[in-house]
Amino acid sequence: MALIGTLGQDLKEVKSSVNLYISAYDMYHFFKASLLAAFALCLTSCAGYSPNDRMLGSSREQVIQVLGLPAAEKDAPDGKVLMFPRGPYGKHTYFVYFNADDSMTRWTQVLHEKNFALIKPDMTRDQVVSLIGEAKDRFGLARDRGYVWNYRYANPHCFWFQIEFTRDDTVRSTGYGRPPECQVRRIPVMIAN
Repeated sequence: MALIGTLGQDLKEVKSSVNLYISAYDMYHFFKASLLAAFALCLTSCAGYSPNDRMLGSSREQVIQVLGLPAAEKDAPDGKVLMFPRGPYGKHTYFVYFNADDSMTRWTQVLHEKNFALIKPDMTRDQVVSLIGEAKDRFGLARDRGYVWNYRYANPHCFWFQIEFTRDDTVRSTGYGRPPECQVRRIPVMIAN
């Protein structure tokens, strides 16, 4: 009898540990399925990266629903323009144009060398923003001499376009440089004799 009692107790322990194992197994799959569902929901609710020609004729609200909130909105000669900087380092900025009826008429990606060549000394900050938008990367100059806007853009050489502004918001100079992530760092090497 003692043997049966011990065996019965052992079976109860095995059964409860099997239930615990099944519960952990079920929990794992439930958690995994929940994560996949949440990820899929995030993907469907994320804003689009860039405008496209299928959006032509869409209203301002429809465009914002797809692309998310713009960084800025400016008046254009024939209506409005919404500015959408994109990318992890802001390598693309899209301008989406609307007519007076609030219908999308065209779009363009403005961060490229043709537009950079249009920026000349003595232009105002507002004129620069009207051409290529605002820069995400900025720094001030010493002795209150002004500030610099840096524009990363898609190019094969890892350059960025830089605009130096005076303290009264006019362009002093422009040029190309290397962003910090592209700088070559020299590592000192010690050679044993």
